[in-house]
Amino acid sequence: MNLTKKTQIYAIPYYLWIGIFVIAPLLLLLYRSLFNVSGELTLANYVNYFTSKNYLLMTLSSVFYAGLVTLITFIFAYPMAYGLTKLKNKQFWILLVILPTWINLLLKIYAFIGILSKSGPVNQFLMWIGLQPQQLLFTNLAFLIVAAYIEIPFMLIPIYNSINEIPQSLYQASLDLGANQWTTLRRIVLPLSMRGVRSGVQAVFIPSLSLFMLTRLIGGNRVITLGTAVEQHFLVTQNLGMGATIGVVLMLAMFLIMFLTRQRQKGGASHATK
Repeated sequence: MNLTKKTQIYAIPYYLWIGIFVIAPLLLLLYRSLFNVSGELTLANYVNYFTSKNYLLMTLSSVFYAGLVTLITFIFAYPMAYGLTKLKNKQFWILLVILPTWINLLLKIYAFIGILSKSGPVNQFLMWIGLQPQQLLFTNLAFLIVAAYIEIPFMLIPIYNSINEIPQSLYQASLDLGANQWTTLRRIVLPLSMRGVRSGVQAVFIPSLSLFMLTRLIGGNRVITLGTAVEQHFLVTQNLGMGATIGVVLMLAMFLIMFLTRQRQKGGASHATK
């Protein structure tokens, strides 16, 4: 048996996993979206979605807030990732970044509810410095802060990996040719780390489109996303066809984002150093 056949045999569990837990659920979602509440085969769900002002506004709101969360996480994650690559005990600090992802999401949300509540430490600090306590929970700002905190490791890790893979010889060559630290960062580090940035955008933007627990528990339903609509249709209105239709739209949005953030050229190192 040659190596190619062995490789194909070893890949069978992977193909089974993808078929059963990825492709089959997506096909089932697409199939369910073609039925209305009465169980009739129809495209009315898609017509309703693309002609409804509420759904279109909800889609724009989802994209807007997902974009804000992605931008905030990038602004904080990139300098953090760059700084981590310069530390001696890099693995220890990366472990501290990854550690919060091991904690259940619901536990983190309830922790922030306590932190941002009227009697929480943030308002206690405001009163200590002589300011009035503020309504922090159930605001758009609270939603953005908590969402960015939860998503930031997924932006930071791929950026860190891409920066960490840049050969030190490129830094030295840049400095030897008279470039300062800022020029080296702009002309060498940033172009060569774009692969990590693209991966980070995919890892943050796509999940942020369908957040629903944060919008309910932290945002107080002030921020309405497509994920919230899916939850309502499946658990409240029992309109499974419409919920599945929104799920298909989210799936298409995922593929679109992956297409837009794909790597468009090879040989990035040679291009960046020209």
